[in-house]
Amino acid sequence: MKDFDTRVYNISDFLEWRDNHQLDLSPDFQRRAVWSEKAKSYLVDTIVRGKPMPKILITQELRDRRNVRVVVDGQQRLRAILGFIDGDFKISRAHNRDFANFTYDRLPKEIREDFLKYEIGVDLLYDIPYADLLDIFARINTYTVKLNSQERLNAKYLGYFKQNAYALGYRYVSYLLESGVVSKSQVTRMAEAQLASDLLVSICDGVQTNKSIEAFYKKYEDESAEMDRWAAEFDQTMAYIGELYPPAELATTNWARPHIFYSLFTAIAHGLFGLQNIDPTLRPTISERTIGRLRTRLDEISARYDEFTSKEEGLIVPEGYRRFIEYSRRGTTDTAARVYRCEFICEKLIRNGN
Repeated sequence: MKDFDTRVYNISDFLEWRDNHQLDLSPDFQRRAVWSEKAKSYLVDTIVRGKPMPKILITQELRDRRNVRVVVDGQQRLRAILGFIDGDFKISRAHNRDFANFTYDRLPKEIREDFLKYEIGVDLLYDIPYADLLDIFARINTYTVKLNSQERLNAKYLGYFKQNAYALGYRYVSYLLESGVVSKSQVTRMAEAQLASDLLVSICDGVQTNKSIEAFYKKYEDESAEMDRWAAEFDQTMAYIGELYPPAELATTNWARPHIFYSLFTAIAHGLFGLQNIDPTLRPTISERTIGRLRTRLDEISARYDEFTSKEEGLIVPEGYRRFIEYSRRGTTDTAARVYRCEFICEKLIRNGN
Protein backbone atom coordinates (compact mmCIF):
# COMPACT_ATOMS: atom_id res chain seq x y z
CA MET A 1 0.00 0.00 0.00
CA LYS A 2 1.30 3.43 -0.95
CA ASP A 3 2.30 5.46 2.10
CA PHE A 4 3.54 8.64 0.39
CA ASP A 5 2.16 11.48 -1.71
CA THR A 6 3.85 13.47 -4.47
CA ARG A 7 3.74 17.25 -4.16
CA VAL A 8 5.49 20.35 -5.45
CA TYR A 9 6.87 23.17 -3.31
CA ASN A 10 8.62 26.42 -4.20
CA ILE A 11 12.05 27.26 -2.85
CA SER A 12 10.31 30.05 -0.94
CA ASP A 13 8.37 27.38 1.00
CA PHE A 14 11.58 25.71 2.15
CA LEU A 15 13.03 29.11 3.05
CA GLU A 16 9.96 29.96 5.15
CA TRP A 17 10.07 26.58 6.91
CA ARG A 18 13.77 27.02 7.66
CA ASP A 19 13.28 30.53 9.05
CA ASN A 20 10.35 29.35 11.20
CA HIS A 21 12.29 26.36 12.53
CA GLN A 22 9.98 23.95 10.71
CA LEU A 23 12.65 22.27 8.55
CA ASP A 24 14.98 19.56 9.87
CA LEU A 25 17.99 19.10 7.58
CA SER A 26 19.96 16.95 10.02
CA PRO A 27 18.05 13.77 10.93
CA ASP A 28 20.12 11.05 12.59
CA PHE A 29 20.28 8.83 9.49
CA GLN A 30 21.38 11.52 7.03
CA ARG A 31 24.96 11.82 5.87
CA ARG A 32 26.83 14.98 6.79
CA ALA A 33 26.95 17.89 4.37
CA VAL A 34 29.98 17.25 2.15
CA TRP A 35 29.31 19.21 -1.03
CA SER A 36 32.08 21.43 -2.38
CA GLU A 37 31.39 25.06 -3.26
CA LYS A 38 31.66 24.15 -6.94
CA ALA A 39 29.02 21.43 -6.57
CA LYS A 40 26.73 23.94 -4.88
CA SER A 41 27.31 26.45 -7.67
CA TYR A 42 26.41 23.82 -10.27
CA LEU A 43 23.08 23.15 -8.55
CA VAL A 44 22.33 26.88 -8.30
CA ASP A 45 23.05 27.27 -12.02
CA THR A 46 20.62 24.41 -12.69
CA ILE A 47 17.93 26.40 -10.91
CA VAL A 48 18.86 29.74 -12.50
CA ARG A 49 18.57 28.13 -15.94
CA GLY A 50 15.21 26.61 -15.03
CA LYS A 51 16.31 23.03 -15.51
CA PRO A 52 14.84 20.18 -13.43
CA MET A 53 16.46 18.59 -10.40
CA PRO A 54 15.68 15.24 -8.72
CA LYS A 55 12.84 15.00 -6.24
CA ILE A 56 13.38 15.41 -2.51
CA LEU A 57 11.98 12.99 0.05
CA ILE A 58 10.56 14.36 3.31
CA THR A 59 8.33 13.32 6.17
CA GLN A 60 6.46 15.36 8.75
CA GLU A 61 6.21 15.19 12.51
CA LEU A 62 4.73 17.35 15.26
CA ARG A 63 7.23 19.04 17.58
CA ASP A 64 5.96 21.47 20.21
CA ARG A 65 2.76 21.98 18.23
CA ARG A 66 4.77 22.73 15.08
CA ASN A 67 4.57 20.71 11.89
CA VAL A 68 8.24 20.01 11.12
CA ARG A 69 9.41 18.71 7.75
CA VAL A 70 12.20 16.18 8.13
CA VAL A 71 14.38 15.68 5.06
CA VAL A 72 14.94 11.99 4.35
CA ASP A 73 16.81 12.53 1.07
CA GLY A 74 17.99 15.82 -0.44
CA GLN A 75 19.45 17.67 2.52
CA GLN A 76 22.65 18.60 0.67
CA ARG A 77 20.66 20.12 -2.19
CA LEU A 78 18.52 22.13 0.22
CA ARG A 79 21.57 23.26 2.22
CA ALA A 80 23.17 24.50 -1.00
CA ILE A 81 20.01 26.37 -2.10
CA LEU A 82 19.44 28.02 1.27
CA GLY A 83 23.14 28.76 1.68
CA PHE A 84 23.18 30.57 -1.66
CA ILE A 85 20.24 32.73 -0.57
CA ASP A 86 22.16 33.49 2.64
CA GLY A 87 25.18 34.66 0.63
CA ASP A 88 27.46 31.79 1.62
CA PHE A 89 28.97 31.32 -1.86
CA LYS A 90 28.98 32.69 -5.41
CA ILE A 91 28.11 31.25 -8.81
CA SER A 92 31.22 29.93 -10.55
CA ARG A 93 32.20 31.31 -13.95
CA ALA A 94 32.67 27.69 -15.06
CA HIS A 95 28.90 27.24 -14.76
CA ASN A 96 27.44 30.59 -15.79
CA ARG A 97 29.39 33.40 -17.43
CA ASP A 98 26.50 35.88 -17.26
CA PHE A 99 26.30 35.61 -13.47
CA ALA A 100 29.89 34.68 -12.67
CA ASN A 101 30.83 35.56 -9.07
CA PHE A 102 27.27 36.69 -8.30
CA THR A 103 25.78 36.02 -4.89
CA TYR A 104 22.00 35.75 -4.61
CA ASP A 105 21.65 39.42 -3.63
CA ARG A 106 23.54 40.55 -6.74
CA LEU A 107 21.26 38.72 -9.17
CA PRO A 108 18.75 40.86 -11.09
CA LYS A 109 15.42 41.18 -9.30
CA GLU A 110 13.50 39.05 -11.79
CA ILE A 111 16.09 36.26 -11.51
CA ARG A 112 15.87 36.33 -7.70
CA GLU A 113 12.09 36.13 -7.90
CA ASP A 114 12.21 33.24 -10.36
CA PHE A 115 14.71 31.52 -8.09
CA LEU A 116 12.28 31.63 -5.16
CA LYS A 117 9.44 30.43 -7.40
CA TYR A 118 11.43 27.44 -8.68
CA GLU A 119 9.43 24.28 -8.02
CA ILE A 120 10.94 21.24 -6.33
CA GLY A 121 9.21 17.90 -6.56
CA VAL A 122 8.71 16.22 -3.19
CA ASP A 123 7.62 12.77 -2.11
CA LEU A 124 5.92 13.30 1.25
CA LEU A 125 5.90 10.29 3.56
CA TYR A 126 3.05 9.67 5.99
CA ASP A 127 3.44 8.57 9.62
CA ILE A 128 6.61 6.58 9.01
CA PRO A 129 8.23 4.91 12.06
CA TYR A 130 11.92 5.60 12.58
CA ALA A 131 12.91 2.03 11.63
CA ASP A 132 11.05 2.37 8.33
CA LEU A 133 12.80 5.69 7.63
CA LEU A 134 16.16 3.98 8.06
CA ASP A 135 15.01 1.26 5.65
CA ILE A 136 13.87 3.82 3.05
CA PHE A 137 17.14 5.77 3.31
CA ALA A 138 19.13 2.54 2.91
CA ARG A 139 17.10 1.59 -0.16
CA ILE A 140 17.64 4.99 -1.77
CA ASN A 141 21.39 4.55 -1.44
CA THR A 142 21.42 0.90 -2.56
CA TYR A 143 19.78 0.81 -5.98
CA THR A 144 22.53 2.40 -8.00
CA VAL A 145 24.38 1.09 -11.05
CA LYS A 146 28.14 0.76 -10.70
CA LEU A 147 29.66 3.86 -12.28
CA ASN A 148 31.90 3.57 -15.32
CA SER A 149 35.03 5.71 -15.64
CA GLN A 150 33.25 8.65 -17.29
CA GLU A 151 30.41 8.60 -14.78
CA ARG A 152 32.97 8.72 -11.97
CA LEU A 153 34.55 11.80 -13.56
CA ASN A 154 31.10 13.34 -13.89
CA ALA A 155 30.46 12.80 -10.18
CA LYS A 156 33.89 14.03 -9.09
CA TYR A 157 34.49 17.17 -11.18
CA LEU A 158 32.42 20.25 -11.95
CA GLY A 159 34.93 22.75 -13.34
CA TYR A 160 35.98 24.35 -16.62
CA PHE A 161 37.22 21.25 -18.43
CA LYS A 162 34.11 19.25 -17.60
CA GLN A 163 31.71 22.03 -18.57
CA ASN A 164 33.40 22.54 -21.94
CA ALA A 165 33.80 18.84 -22.71
CA TYR A 166 30.17 18.11 -21.85
CA ALA A 167 28.92 21.10 -23.85
CA LEU A 168 30.88 19.86 -26.87
CA GLY A 169 29.57 16.34 -26.38
CA TYR A 170 25.98 17.60 -26.31
CA ARG A 171 26.60 19.74 -29.38
CA TYR A 172 27.78 16.86 -31.54
CA VAL A 173 25.91 13.90 -30.04
CA SER A 174 23.43 13.81 -32.95
CA TYR A 175 26.27 13.61 -35.47
CA LEU A 176 28.02 10.91 -33.46
CA LEU A 177 24.81 8.89 -33.17
CA GLU A 178 23.78 9.23 -36.82
CA SER A 179 27.26 8.29 -38.01
CA GLY A 180 27.43 5.27 -35.70
CA VAL A 181 30.49 6.44 -33.77
CA VAL A 182 28.48 5.94 -30.57
CA SER A 183 25.21 4.12 -29.91
CA LYS A 184 22.19 5.27 -27.92
CA SER A 185 22.89 2.71 -25.21
CA GLN A 186 26.46 4.04 -24.93
CA VAL A 187 25.20 7.62 -24.72
CA THR A 188 23.07 6.68 -21.70
CA ARG A 189 26.41 5.92 -20.01
CA MET A 190 28.01 9.22 -21.17
CA ALA A 191 29.94 7.91 -24.18
CA GLU A 192 29.63 11.26 -25.99
CA ALA A 193 31.12 13.05 -22.97
CA GLN A 194 34.00 10.58 -22.78
CA LEU A 195 34.79 10.95 -26.48
CA ALA A 196 34.51 14.74 -26.37
CA SER A 197 36.82 14.81 -23.35
CA ASP A 198 39.36 12.63 -25.15
CA LEU A 199 39.25 14.79 -28.28
CA LEU A 200 39.48 18.02 -26.28
CA VAL A 201 42.63 16.74 -24.56
CA SER A 202 44.25 16.30 -27.98
CA ILE A 203 43.50 19.94 -28.78
CA CYS A 204 44.81 21.11 -25.40
CA ASP A 205 47.95 19.04 -25.12
CA GLY A 206 48.47 16.79 -28.13
CA VAL A 207 47.64 13.19 -29.02
CA GLN A 208 47.96 10.90 -26.00
CA THR A 209 46.48 7.96 -24.16
CA ASN A 210 42.94 8.30 -22.85
CA LYS A 211 44.30 7.36 -19.43
CA SER A 212 45.37 10.99 -19.04
CA ILE A 213 41.85 12.43 -19.30
CA GLU A 214 41.29 12.76 -15.55
CA ALA A 215 44.45 14.82 -15.20
CA PHE A 216 42.84 17.49 -17.40
CA TYR A 217 39.58 17.42 -15.44
CA LYS A 218 41.69 18.02 -12.35
CA LYS A 219 44.07 20.58 -13.85
CA TYR A 220 41.27 22.72 -15.26
CA GLU A 221 38.81 22.32 -12.41
CA ASP A 222 39.39 25.89 -11.18
CA GLU A 223 41.54 27.27 -13.99
CA SER A 224 40.01 28.17 -17.36
CA ALA A 225 43.36 28.70 -19.18
CA GLU A 226 42.71 28.86 -22.95
CA MET A 227 39.55 26.78 -22.81
CA ASP A 228 37.57 29.18 -25.02
CA ARG A 229 40.16 28.90 -27.78
CA TRP A 230 40.43 25.13 -27.46
CA ALA A 231 36.66 24.74 -27.62
CA ALA A 232 36.55 26.96 -30.72
CA GLU A 233 39.26 24.81 -32.36
CA PHE A 234 37.24 21.70 -31.47
CA ASP A 235 34.20 23.27 -33.18
CA GLN A 236 36.19 24.16 -36.28
CA THR A 237 37.61 20.64 -36.52
CA MET A 238 34.14 19.10 -36.27
CA ALA A 239 32.83 21.56 -38.84
CA TYR A 240 35.38 20.32 -41.39
CA ILE A 241 34.68 16.69 -40.53
CA GLY A 242 31.00 17.39 -41.11
CA GLU A 243 31.81 18.84 -44.53
CA LEU A 244 34.02 15.90 -45.40
CA TYR A 245 31.47 13.33 -44.24
CA PRO A 246 27.78 13.90 -43.59
CA PRO A 247 26.89 11.45 -40.79
CA ALA A 248 25.14 8.88 -43.01
CA GLU A 249 28.22 8.74 -45.24
CA LEU A 250 30.70 8.49 -42.38
CA ALA A 251 28.69 5.51 -41.09
CA THR A 252 29.65 3.49 -44.20
CA THR A 253 33.39 3.91 -43.61
CA ASN A 254 35.98 2.76 -41.11
CA TRP A 255 36.12 6.34 -39.79
CA ALA A 256 32.97 5.52 -37.81
CA ARG A 257 35.00 3.17 -35.57
CA PRO A 258 35.51 5.22 -32.37
CA HIS A 259 39.31 4.81 -32.17
CA ILE A 260 39.74 5.56 -35.89
CA PHE A 261 37.35 8.52 -35.64
CA TYR A 262 39.70 9.82 -32.95
CA SER A 263 42.55 9.61 -35.46
CA LEU A 264 40.50 11.35 -38.16
CA PHE A 265 39.70 14.17 -35.72
CA THR A 266 43.33 14.61 -34.65
CA ALA A 267 44.58 14.53 -38.25
CA ILE A 268 42.16 17.30 -39.25
CA ALA A 269 42.96 19.27 -36.09
CA HIS A 270 46.68 18.94 -36.80
CA GLY A 271 46.17 20.28 -40.30
CA LEU A 272 44.20 23.23 -38.98
CA PHE A 273 46.14 24.13 -35.84
CA GLY A 274 49.18 21.89 -35.40
CA LEU A 275 48.97 19.45 -32.48
CA GLN A 276 51.83 19.53 -30.01
CA ASN A 277 53.35 16.07 -30.41
CA ILE A 278 52.60 15.43 -34.09
CA ASP A 279 55.30 15.95 -36.76
CA PRO A 280 54.94 19.62 -37.82
CA THR A 281 56.04 18.74 -41.37
CA LEU A 282 52.94 16.53 -41.72
CA ARG A 283 50.25 19.20 -41.73
CA PRO A 284 47.73 18.71 -44.55
CA THR A 285 46.13 21.83 -45.95
CA ILE A 286 42.54 21.97 -44.71
CA SER A 287 40.28 24.49 -46.43
CA GLU A 288 37.07 24.71 -48.40
CA ARG A 289 39.07 24.23 -51.61
CA THR A 290 40.72 21.01 -50.44
CA ILE A 291 37.60 19.25 -49.10
CA GLY A 292 37.00 17.23 -52.28
CA ARG A 293 40.61 16.04 -52.54
CA LEU A 294 40.80 15.18 -48.84
CA ARG A 295 37.54 13.22 -49.03
CA THR A 296 38.91 11.17 -51.93
CA ARG A 297 42.06 10.32 -50.01
CA LEU A 298 40.18 9.48 -46.82
CA ASP A 299 37.87 7.19 -48.79
CA GLU A 300 40.97 5.52 -50.21
CA ILE A 301 42.42 4.88 -46.74
CA SER A 302 39.15 3.34 -45.56
CA ALA A 303 38.81 1.18 -48.69
CA ARG A 304 42.37 -0.09 -48.49
CA TYR A 305 41.87 -0.86 -44.78
CA ASP A 306 39.00 -3.15 -45.83
CA GLU A 307 41.07 -4.64 -48.63
CA PHE A 308 44.09 -5.35 -46.45
CA THR A 309 42.00 -6.90 -43.67
CA SER A 310 40.04 -9.17 -46.03
CA LYS A 311 42.45 -12.11 -45.49
CA GLU A 312 42.77 -12.64 -49.22
CA GLU A 313 45.61 -15.08 -49.92
CA GLY A 314 48.80 -13.67 -51.37
CA LEU A 315 47.83 -10.09 -50.59
CA ILE A 316 50.87 -7.87 -50.03
CA VAL A 317 50.21 -5.20 -47.41
CA PRO A 318 52.46 -2.12 -47.54
CA GLU A 319 54.38 -1.55 -44.31
CA GLY A 320 52.60 1.71 -43.51
CA TYR A 321 49.17 0.14 -43.80
CA ARG A 322 50.31 -2.94 -41.90
CA ARG A 323 51.29 -0.83 -38.90
CA PHE A 324 48.20 1.37 -39.22
CA ILE A 325 45.99 -1.73 -39.14
CA GLU A 326 47.98 -3.26 -36.30
CA TYR A 327 47.66 -0.07 -34.23
CA SER A 328 43.96 0.05 -35.08
CA ARG A 329 43.44 -3.44 -33.71
CA ARG A 330 45.49 -3.46 -30.51
CA GLY A 331 46.65 -0.80 -28.08
CA THR A 332 44.13 1.45 -29.77
CA THR A 333 44.22 4.08 -27.02
CA ASP A 334 47.97 3.97 -26.30
CA THR A 335 49.86 7.17 -27.05
CA ALA A 336 52.27 5.53 -29.52
CA ALA A 337 49.44 3.87 -31.46
CA ARG A 338 47.45 7.08 -31.61
CA VAL A 339 50.40 9.20 -32.70
CA TYR A 340 51.27 6.73 -35.47
CA ARG A 341 47.70 6.58 -36.79
CA CYS A 342 47.40 10.36 -36.81
CA GLU A 343 50.71 10.86 -38.63
CA PHE A 344 49.91 8.06 -41.09
CA ILE A 345 46.63 9.76 -42.05
CA CYS A 346 48.28 13.18 -42.30
CA GLU A 347 50.99 11.79 -44.58
CA LYS A 348 48.39 10.15 -46.85
CA LEU A 349 46.44 13.40 -47.03
CA ILE A 350 49.58 15.24 -48.09
CA ARG A 351 51.23 12.69 -50.42
CA ASN A 352 48.56 10.15 -51.30
CA GLY A 353 51.14 7.42 -51.72
CA ASN A 354 50.93 3.71 -50.95
